[in-house]
Amino acid sequence: MPGNAPYPLEYFAMRAVVSNVSVSPDGKHLALMKIQSKDGNPIVEVYDAADLDKVPFRMDADPMEIEFFSWVNDRDILFRARQQVRKQIEGFNQGVYEYKWGMLDVERKKLRSFSAERAQIVGVLPDKPNKVILAIAEGGEDGPQAKLNKAFRPLAYWELDLRRGTKKLLIRGKISLGQISFDSDGNPWLGRGFDEGSDEYVWYHRKRGEKGWRDVLRHSEDSFEDFWVAGYDVDDPNKLFVIANRGNNTSGLWTYDVDSGEYEAVYRRSDVDIAGVVGHSNGWEHPDRIVGVAYNKGRFHYEWFDELEGATREQLRGIVPNAYNVRISSRSRDGNTMVVANTGPRDPGSYYLLKDGHFGAIGSQQPLLASEGLADVEFITYEARDGVKIPAWVTVPNGEPPFPLVVLPHGGPFVTETVSYDKWAQLLANNGYMVLQPQYRGSFNYGLEFNQAAFADTSQGGRAMQDDKDDGALHLIEQGLAEKDRVAMFGWSYGGYAALVAASRTPQVYQCVIAGAAVSDPTMQVNYIRWRMRGAPSEQWIDYWDKAVSPLDEVEKVNVPMLIVHGDVDQRVPIDHAHKYLKLLDEHEKPYEYLELEGADHFYNTLFYHHQETFFGKMIDYLANDCGPGGLNS
Repeated sequence: MPGNAPYPLEYFAMRAVVSNVSVSPDGKHLALMKIQSKDGNPIVEVYDAADLDKVPFRMDADPMEIEFFSWVNDRDILFRARQQVRKQIEGFNQGVYEYKWGMLDVERKKLRSFSAERAQIVGVLPDKPNKVILAIAEGGEDGPQAKLNKAFRPLAYWELDLRRGTKKLLIRGKISLGQISFDSDGNPWLGRGFDEGSDEYVWYHRKRGEKGWRDVLRHSEDSFEDFWVAGYDVDDPNKLFVIANRGNNTSGLWTYDVDSGEYEAVYRRSDVDIAGVVGHSNGWEHPDRIVGVAYNKGRFHYEWFDELEGATREQLRGIVPNAYNVRISSRSRDGNTMVVANTGPRDPGSYYLLKDGHFGAIGSQQPLLASEGLADVEFITYEARDGVKIPAWVTVPNGEPPFPLVVLPHGGPFVTETVSYDKWAQLLANNGYMVLQPQYRGSFNYGLEFNQAAFADTSQGGRAMQDDKDDGALHLIEQGLAEKDRVAMFGWSYGGYAALVAASRTPQVYQCVIAGAAVSDPTMQVNYIRWRMRGAPSEQWIDYWDKAVSPLDEVEKVNVPMLIVHGDVDQRVPIDHAHKYLKLLDEHEKPYEYLELEGADHFYNTLFYHHQETFFGKMIDYLANDCGPGGLNS
């Protein structure tokens, strides 16, 4: 990148050039997905892992688009593809795509497809290399099962013969025992269901060799605590790994003995929740072994139960450029061939091959973005006006402060956000903007109390949660890092809702807002799914939105320029939200610009190159020239 000139916007608009890199179980082949042109769809390339300079075999699914693939044995790749078949959505959460599964035999270079659109691959069987276990959601979204958490809705489990294309039913779930986990030998060991008599989620356990299920764990649907079975101890299969609060503010990792009913603490912190467990890097040889636990405090950290696994990860961190979140993403059965992946603020995603003692680069998700042109990310905390401590990530542009500032709240709102490489934040920083990503109250990862603080009467959407975002901007201004008259808010989904609310607030912190895929009518949004919600957490969520500030009611108070962006086939926040809001802006003669993205859904994987190039160009131009008097670059 010459001088301090920002990268061309089309560099950021590119979808991942290389992704899904993995080696075959025998270590002979390396496969990856590659996009060969800016407007192209991914193809699968299969290389000789011993010589990556050889011309690879290439597979395209045209006119369908390959979404992802995985090795299921030494020679077969199973993949899923999608195709847009409608120009309009069929309703809330009913998008314009349809899906199909396919299999590539890399030795015979033959392709076949399977008509199992709603299937998930839930089990690869190392001792049955030609078979996998499918879970299929049968029936529609109606009926009593629709009111259950998706993790407990009944599924049917089938064994798919990859050679013949035939399926054999293993078990069909029901509400009382609807979802099954299988070990690597295909034995069902955990069942999940719902007891309609006691309104409890139930976990069932089945010992190897037994046919019956034992009711071993229960969790009330009215509980706000985390509770999940994350695996089992392969050295003592009667001990389950459970992620739960167990009366504590933060969740931790515990073992639970199915015979004695006793819990034993494995790892817990008082400051943040447990993010999850870590499986062994050699999933073919040790498919069910859990080797560590992860938590997120500024970045992912790990506590290792297996010293060799931890030492290997640390050794790799020492040789990967711009090492940040380094992981072994794929490994051969003998352990001697592995794909090492890294993602971080100055690395959009890179892959390396370690084979026969040689370590070399495979490719990057964004090869045009060199590390020196990207920005560092710092983790901070600041105090909101009512004293609540708010964690946040700040992406700091190259240069000297103070900077113009963009506040970028995450969607959800009740989710966990970890900022490693964030394309939108890096795009903005590359164009000179400091970016604040506040983890406002209600965000997960910081304990029950922090999450529940979002549901107090004074904290409902658009009130104290909104203060958290504003107070973050004011904190950076007070620190001399950001300029008070050069501040904007940009968000997508709930973040877009927050931007709409911000546009109507006084005193005003921002010079403009950019609202993408924004909820403008909370009542309309809740009504899409109100009928299927049950349990105290769901009722609390409904109450939250029923009491939240409605941007439609605040249009008359809008006091800054606005850029509204929406995809015309958004299934999660249908475009009616934008149309209703724009109509009121016109009635009240409020200044705004509107960008409609044709063929774009709500989700990032439906924003293609042309969507991103148009959107990014509009956003950067708007911030520079139309955000407040003279724009933020004035």
